[in-house]
Amino acid sequence: MFMKKTKYSLFLFFLLLVTSCNTTKHVPEGEYLLNKVTLTTDNKTIPKDEIKSYIRQMPNPGIFGIYKMQLGIYNLSGNDTTKWLNRFLKRIGDEPVIYDEQLTKVTENQIDRLFYNRGFMNAEVTSDVVFPKEKIAEVKYKVKANTPYKIKGYSVNISQPELLEIASDTARSLIKPGNLFDSDVLDEERARITARFRNLGYYNFTKENLHYYADSTYNSYEIDLVLEVNNESQLADTVSNNTFRKYTFNRIHFYSETDKSFETIGAAVKLDTLKLGNYEIVYENERNIRPGVLIQSTHTIPGEVYSDREIERTYSSLNSLSAIKYMDINFVEIDDNKLDVYIVLTPNKLQTVSTDVEGTYSAGYWGLGGNINYGHRNIFKGSETLSIRGRAAYEYQGKDQHAYELRGDIGLKYPTFLLPFASSEIKRNIRATTEISGNYSFRRRPKEYTGIITGIGFKYSWSERFWIKHNYDVLNISYVYYPYISPEYRDYLSTSPYFVYNFQNHLIMRMGYNGSYSGFRPLQPMRNYSTYNYGVEAAGNLLYGIDNLFGSKKDAEGAYKIFGIRYAQYVKTDFNISHHQIIDKNNRIVYHAGVGIAIPYGNSNLIPFEKRYFSGGANSVRGWTAYQLGPGTYKSSGRHIDYNTQMGDIRIDLNMELRSKLFWKLDGALFLDAGNVWTIKDYETQPGGLFKFSDFIEQMGVAYGAGLRADFSFFVIRLDLGLKLHNPALTRTERWRMKLTKDDYAFNLAIGYPF
Repeated sequence: MFMKKTKYSLFLFFLLLVTSCNTTKHVPEGEYLLNKVTLTTDNKTIPKDEIKSYIRQMPNPGIFGIYKMQLGIYNLSGNDTTKWLNRFLKRIGDEPVIYDEQLTKVTENQIDRLFYNRGFMNAEVTSDVVFPKEKIAEVKYKVKANTPYKIKGYSVNISQPELLEIASDTARSLIKPGNLFDSDVLDEERARITARFRNLGYYNFTKENLHYYADSTYNSYEIDLVLEVNNESQLADTVSNNTFRKYTFNRIHFYSETDKSFETIGAAVKLDTLKLGNYEIVYENERNIRPGVLIQSTHTIPGEVYSDREIERTYSSLNSLSAIKYMDINFVEIDDNKLDVYIVLTPNKLQTVSTDVEGTYSAGYWGLGGNINYGHRNIFKGSETLSIRGRAAYEYQGKDQHAYELRGDIGLKYPTFLLPFASSEIKRNIRATTEISGNYSFRRRPKEYTGIITGIGFKYSWSERFWIKHNYDVLNISYVYYPYISPEYRDYLSTSPYFVYNFQNHLIMRMGYNGSYSGFRPLQPMRNYSTYNYGVEAAGNLLYGIDNLFGSKKDAEGAYKIFGIRYAQYVKTDFNISHHQIIDKNNRIVYHAGVGIAIPYGNSNLIPFEKRYFSGGANSVRGWTAYQLGPGTYKSSGRHIDYNTQMGDIRIDLNMELRSKLFWKLDGALFLDAGNVWTIKDYETQPGGLFKFSDFIEQMGVAYGAGLRADFSFFVIRLDLGLKLHNPALTRTERWRMKLTKDDYAFNLAIGYPF
């Protein structure tokens, strides 16, 4: 059946390929389809990818850089635009890129300017256009860099003391003797000096006030460089000139609940004006945000010197408040070198409600589930965020066998640290949130059990700039309670001590930290970048320490209990890294590696079920569905997935995925996955699951496959077909799957990208 479907898919693809092979169908007479663009350069100083970004005309993109499906779909359309099919095909496809001689000349000039700015002032950039077929054009760019100019010496000629000190800082300076005479670096150095100088209060100073004097000996390719201030003596001697005037913040004015611009803010109806020292808050309607929250989120402090850095921090802090949609800051110069600050705030939509419905599949049974979500972005008028989520799911398991799940979650997030001894200065300087949460879940599976999970949590979150984030769970308590276990299921559980442990009432009291780093820069979207996620959590240590301190008695199994409930004790750590290699705007390769380990100790011999790892599924090794792979070489004997045995304490995931845009909202992917989970101890009910350094590489599951992604910007629907390449659960002679069977593939549907 699988092979038959594959043949049909290949036939449809071949049909599309044939029907769209006339790539010049919509190319007018006398014009040419730009089919190919190549670039050669004899210089390695400037990366080839960076040079390509200056090419002003590129051919139609291809899937994985090969087949131009978007152009092919466009070519399936006819010229009659009154037909909806033709309009639809043209909308989801890409019209042919027609060769433009003028854009080729512009590209030559742009690349030449790039090399000139980097110090290669004698670079030669040429282009060659060939026409290999009728209506087909190919462009070849060639760059000969020649000898570059370099900096021989660098000095600073500035009399203003503070500016001189910043500009003469050789440790921080971007200009070094021997480096290329790179105008971009020179401009970055001006920006660096200006930023530090403005942070000292010099509000009217700009980088245009700085210029370089360059002196080059004939044919030496070496340049002596001097940094100076434009007309410095005139700026310093003119009383009315404010370039070197140092400013301080005077009064801070907030205008809340307005959609007016700063220029028309004076026309605002001041229904409610509040003055607190040098702060003034004007509310057009009600006091929608408490004054203390606004003041605490503002880094422009009356009496302190002007600083660009504090302005940026104010933007960041106020924009992070959920009650504010957007804001703007303006300045008015007044006497005595002071600045009045005007902060105009526009409120956000306060309440949101959303619902969604989904199909479910668990242990061989189909069902239906739904969620309803409610949010309030300013519940106590301090930009506190309230979120409430309810879930209900139903599953039909046979005659008079109805399984269902009810779940509720509530969270309250404060836009600051809720620390009893933290000063207002600490709260202002660290952009943080405090979240208090609670949850309740009731699950009934009549053939098996009834389970109840309740929990509460308290955590801090904060960030450093925009790319480093931290989360610290101060306290998280969850209680798992099983009021009913069917006799048949209890008999099944009795076959393994681990099964029994999983279905005992237990308490998890944990604390933990996790962080993330992203190298993505919005201003450089075509630059390669990496992301990191890491975390560690520990449970039961405080309770175990108290029991030891007071000499509490252990039960018959050698474990401590609190209120008659056994508590878990373990440590768990995870690390994930992803690297995005950008080929072009339509193609990229993403590499991912993830490892995790959970170790029970003290009051526990086993890791709680909900804290163990599983392999397979949409975000792991996609040749298996979730919980199907591992641990180690273990193979389940049942028809359905056994969640109790197909989990482990150690996980490894290695993934590589080539992503490419297909057409319209549809993207495609080719992937290669490897990984598995293992146990940290040799459990009798999980034979072959123990992790050993000598064997784990041979026990890695390996899968390959292809996927489709429907990218709607705000969310991504993903469908992946994974094929097993190496199955560690089989005998050594059968592990490499050269002849596929119906058991060697898996479909995985998910929301969002896997990594």
